[in-house]
Amino acid sequence: MDDRSTVDVADAAEEWEVRGSSTPFQGRVTGVRTEEVRMPDGSWARRDYQTHPGSVSVLALDDRQRVLVLRQYRHPVRQRLWELPAGLLDVPGENPLHAAQRELYEEAHCKADTWRVLVDFYTSPGGTDEALRLFLATDLTEAEGERYQAHGEELELVSARVPVEELVRRIHAGRLHNPTLITGTLALYAALHGPDGLDALRPADSPWPARPFTA
Repeated sequence: MDDRSTVDVADAAEEWEVRGSSTPFQGRVTGVRTEEVRMPDGSWARRDYQTHPGSVSVLALDDRQRVLVLRQYRHPVRQRLWELPAGLLDVPGENPLHAAQRELYEEAHCKADTWRVLVDFYTSPGGTDEALRLFLATDLTEAEGERYQAHGEELELVSARVPVEELVRRIHAGRLHNPTLITGTLALYAALHGPDGLDALRPADSPWPARPFTA
């Protein structure tokens, strides 16, 4: 392990040599890709991972410092998890801000006047190429018009507004498990208690190399 104190602690693009790439499964949205990758010692190792179009999520914070959360059933883990509004980037090159605004309306019937990028991350980089942009939405109001007609598992969505401090306590107590909710809550908490507050966050239209988009 390299423990040099002068190393630049920032992720960098890199691509190791690949021989052979196939997609043994392709579903409606995601697939599985199999590749052989050359290791540093010259050997070849097989890597199987999920291909994913990317996602957006919204941490909606009201004027009482409460976060809008939704409870939804997630079949792979057989649990109802508390989460943030989120959705897929279904259209290649889709503007992530527009997608996030749509998800906030559809899942919570809310809109926000102020948007910032809270954090960008890979959801599980050892097993999928899914990249997620998480926005902070503030100055919330109820959306106009009729509510979006939910279907499938979204019919049983339950919403709540929880103070940031309470979410942090529940995360540390092991009572919340959704990675986007955890990442967003702790990132928000750090920003709120940092020297620059929310001004430290990036504009909502900041470049996103993991999923380039059009304006």
